[in-house]
Amino acid sequence: MNALQILPARSRRDRKRFLGLPARIYQGDPLWAPALAAEEKALVGFKKHPFHAVNDAQCFLAVRGDEAVGRIAAIHNREHNAQHQDRTGFFGFFECQDDAEAAAALFAAASGWLAERGLDRIRGPANPSINYTLGTLVEGHDVPPTFMTPYNPPYYAGLIEGAGFQKEHDLWALRMTMPQMETMASRVERITQRLTKQYGLKLRTWSATPRPEELREFLGVINSSLQDHWGFVPLTQKELQRAAAGLRLLLVPELVIGIEIEGRLVGVTLALPDYNPRIKKIGGRLFPFGFLQLLARKRSIKKHRVMAANVLPEYNRAGLGVVLIHALILRARELGCQEVEYSWIAESNAASFGTLENAGAHRCRTFRVWEQFIAY
Repeated sequence: MNALQILPARSRRDRKRFLGLPARIYQGDPLWAPALAAEEKALVGFKKHPFHAVNDAQCFLAVRGDEAVGRIAAIHNREHNAQHQDRTGFFGFFECQDDAEAAAALFAAASGWLAERGLDRIRGPANPSINYTLGTLVEGHDVPPTFMTPYNPPYYAGLIEGAGFQKEHDLWALRMTMPQMETMASRVERITQRLTKQYGLKLRTWSATPRPEELREFLGVINSSLQDHWGFVPLTQKELQRAAAGLRLLLVPELVIGIEIEGRLVGVTLALPDYNPRIKKIGGRLFPFGFLQLLARKRSIKKHRVMAANVLPEYNRAGLGVVLIHALILRARELGCQEVEYSWIAESNAASFGTLENAGAHRCRTFRVWEQFIAY
């Protein structure tokens, strides 16, 4: 076996190898869908992205001979540290052959880089933060991954544990079929009617191309609603603007729902079609014509991912989330949806998990966030 080297991915050639490694790791895997190439390039910091305007990252490659066998990014998320008043660093974008030496060396390089910046623990994977893709898939490797959720070989958990990491938190994906969702909608219809009358609720819908300020208001409700949740770090204003611009193309307006009280937006829910089968067909590349294949007849996609169902903190105990989910189910049925995945839900969010489980949803995948202290 060739000697192992850990190299910072700074040159154009090494950055290309960093971005190209997943295609080699997952060659022949029928379930894997690549990331959207342009988006991943920005998220790792190889081109402009608002996350990297205020945070630092360094990418590393594990190389044997002339072959890249692993990669990792070390991430100094200053916003997390300010929010939680700790000295946690992160790793992300981890990919590796089944090579324990290479994995351990990558984690050591990331830990060393974070230690140089005064951080005392390393957590991840965060790609590059909690507001994007998060966690390692540890259960549900036989389930096709949905859009913007993690997927990796089963051996990754062993590589990470072998490098000294322990579980920090689990995140769950729950699946429901349309018959189960229709049953749930019937159960909560009277509650929905009562709450609508009690609070004077009005549903807000968006046009086919919602204005950026509308989406920023929408995402702002999500930011506010998650303040007390595990790991929360708010999206910055520039991240909100970028997310709003990107979502405009991906959204199906019927699946973006808000509820208002006296004209104020107090709750939102968002589902996106599962674009992954289409992303596989275009190899993750939007140009020159991939975006046309990705977005054509997007309402015809039969599987949706529910990414958010949030209400402002002062209405947490009012049960308004039921109104959102009821409306979303009716809209999804009209579009011919056959199944929905709710992802992700933190294991500490017992209320949301219990509501969905009681309605018939079952846990189909588990994503794990790992952590260890950095030894100085």
